[in-house]
Amino acid sequence: MDARFTAEQDEIRRTLRDLLHKRCGPGELRAAVDTPAGHDPALWAALAEQLGLPGLALPETCGGVGCSVTELALACEETGRALAPSPLLATAVLAAPLLLALGTDAQRAVLLPRIASGALTAALAVPGPALATALALTGHDPGGDWAGGGRAGGVQARRAEGGWRLYGQADQVLDGHSAGLLVVAAHAGGFARSRVLLFLVRGDAAGLTRVRQTALDATRPQARVQLRDVGAELLGRDGDDVLAALARLGDTAAACLAAEAVGAADRVLERTVEYVRQREQFGRPIGSFQAVKHRLADVHVQVQAARSAAYYAAWAAARGEAAGGPALAQALQALREAAAEAIQSHGGIGFTWEHEAHLYFKRAAGDELLFGPVHRLRAHAADLAHVFEEAGR
Repeated sequence: MDARFTAEQDEIRRTLRDLLHKRCGPGELRAAVDTPAGHDPALWAALAEQLGLPGLALPETCGGVGCSVTELALACEETGRALAPSPLLATAVLAAPLLLALGTDAQRAVLLPRIASGALTAALAVPGPALATALALTGHDPGGDWAGGGRAGGVQARRAEGGWRLYGQADQVLDGHSAGLLVVAAHAGGFARSRVLLFLVRGDAAGLTRVRQTALDATRPQARVQLRDVGAELLGRDGDDVLAALARLGDTAAACLAAEAVGAADRVLERTVEYVRQREQFGRPIGSFQAVKHRLADVHVQVQAARSAAYYAAWAAARGEAAGGPALAQALQALREAAAEAIQSHGGIGFTWEHEAHLYFKRAAGDELLFGPVHRLRAHAADLAHVFEEAGR
């Protein structure tokens, strides 16, 4: 493989970094997360109009740019550096690939150009705290019980005159309170023909209630979505292998999330190095002390190793290979260590609300709650690779 980036890929990263540096500084970030939407619509419009970010990995026939998962992951790395709150993850990484993979020709023709232009945002709604399970990141559930399993709870779908009706609740829906379109995973068929299907629900549908939740990571807004006899449109066709599609999505999403975590870890490490070079103790910069050097050197090694794993996972995902889970585990651990060292090295100001260090730590902890934890990501990857079976022979 050629590990060098193309001129186009370097230009995407440079342009996006410059734009976020101008439009998403610490003050703008805090102002954005305090809005009802949890992000700056003007910044999202700029990302869509100037860079085509929502449609970066969508084909040109659908109004997209026609790039691969690799370019999308590089974009996520830059948004991760700035902790930029935007619908990019929910729309371009989680929802749009499902519409592209499972949608009918008519659904793709209507929805994907609007998503690519930034006019429509979308969110994947999975019942309960089951996003990592639904995406097959931390385990494999061949029956899709996480969607409801025919029992109370989750989201249930039933056929009705003129279409489908949904009833249930989904928590921890990323950007679910502001998305114009929800892709809802629901259980259908009862015990006789139990299956998981995906449905399209308009943001203004009758019977739909969406409430933004207080999240550990304010830069990643979440919502509780309640559906009370809500009309829905089936995504694709009844009989599509939804669980397999979600598993494929999980690997590409993990590659993008890994790159995003690497960007955040790299930036918080940079800020820490800048600080220890300036902060003096006993008449000398604290960065000159051997203990501080060693600790930050260890973090640097972790971040660089995680970056290599994330880049490889994105490259592999673009070729249909799976390497996202281990890369995400390594990146989340690197971000957690980098953020923890930032708080430690900054001393008393490191854990204050006014400083940005705690935002990076919360991103690491919040992503582990949503997509991990790290040990389960690694355990599932080991199971898929039959590591322990081979060792036991």
